[in-house]
Amino acid sequence: MTRNVTIKDIARAADVSISTVSRTLNGSSAVAGDKRARVLAAAQELGYEPNAAAQGLVRGRSMTIGVLTQDIASPFYNEVSRGIDAGFAGSGYQPIFVNGHWEIQDESAAITALTRRQVDGLIILGGRLTDQALRDLAARFPLALVGRRVPGLEPMCLSIDNVQGAFLATTHLIQLGHRRIGHLTGVPSQRDAVDRLEGYRLALADAGLAFDPRLVFEGDFNETAGILAVEHWLGQGVGLSAIFAANDQMAYGARLGLYRRGIRVPDDISLMGFDDLPASQFTLPPLTSVHQPLFEMGQQAASAVLHQLLTPDEPLPHPDLPLTLSVRESVRYARP
Repeated sequence: MTRNVTIKDIARAADVSISTVSRTLNGSSAVAGDKRARVLAAAQELGYEPNAAAQGLVRGRSMTIGVLTQDIASPFYNEVSRGIDAGFAGSGYQPIFVNGHWEIQDESAAITALTRRQVDGLIILGGRLTDQALRDLAARFPLALVGRRVPGLEPMCLSIDNVQGAFLATTHLIQLGHRRIGHLTGVPSQRDAVDRLEGYRLALADAGLAFDPRLVFEGDFNETAGILAVEHWLGQGVGLSAIFAANDQMAYGARLGLYRRGIRVPDDISLMGFDDLPASQFTLPPLTSVHQPLFEMGQQAASAVLHQLLTPDEPLPHPDLPLTLSVRESVRYARP
């Protein structure tokens, strides 16, 4: 078994003191150029690998960032998490991911587990923790919030305008001649779902179309809700020429429900999603969706936490997260 190289070995090879090696590797104070060069050359030649845990103790940091997601298996959270991972690449910090399951008790337990590990910062994706609970965490840790808007923590919040996104999607369908547009909502207790329903209603009002509650089906952001919505609308004899789902996953389910009923997309019914998940460009037909910059949001969240850790006295930048429409083959002009 190969013995681990220690700073004593480096000191002997570089002909310097152990304290000089320590100062060089930790960057804690200035070291003369020739000595520093000898230490670094010896460390490379001997294959020295620093002990991250020990370095963390010296710096007073664990070099880890806690990330609270809601559903690690969800393609939505997976894409944001990929962005977070990329955002910390090369920084020396490692994200630790935990699951909240959209339950306050689970979220609180997960946060407690992360703080006991002495993480240096937190990123929270969505969730149901109260605004006050989030403000309390912000007083203790560098913090970034994705998909939440908390009064008093605005610079730390990375969120899109869900009302505007839904307005954009519904208006696009209206401009294609659709007048009977079904809306498949998310869980009413989640702000995203409420805002997207509001955007849908505003677009109808802006076009002079009456809101029909029979065209709204309450879903849960999962694929099964799309199948249930189609069965409900068809079973109740609700006529519609287009469906706007509050996320892509429910749109996938609606596509399957329509297929099983022999209804063609977009020939018979147009289909619109929200999020623009990577898989949406490969569905049959490829799904038109509101593009939410999920990967970029993850990167920006990592950047926000690093900014607070490395430059705490500088103002936190607040990036613009624009919404666009990814138009594909699942939507067409309404039939006369």
